[in-house]
Amino acid sequence: MNKEKKEKVQLTPIEEFIAEDFGAEGTVERTAFETGVDAFILGERLKEERKKSGLTQAQLAAKIGTKKSYISRIENGHADVQLSTLFRIFAGLGKRVSLSVF
Repeated sequence: MNKEKKEKVQLTPIEEFIAEDFGAEGTVERTAFETGVDAFILGERLKEERKKSGLTQAQLAAKIGTKKSYISRIENGHADVQLSTLFRIFAGLGKRVSLSVF
């Protein structure tokens, strides 16, 4: 049997790439990036829950008294959604929202 020496692969933590592209934590650029990521995640979660509920964007909008375009903007991470609106949207889907501060 011939045992080959395996080369160790040097992995770069994602944090290093983010810092390189968007700056260190606490910088304006980094905060803007992280806010965008949070909006994207929220939008994806909303889209997932809406689809699980079997509703279209238009149906959800009508159910909570807003426009389809607003639901679309939230789902695509392009809206600055108020907390009260977020509660109303998820309530319209039969869900509750809980917040964690850390």
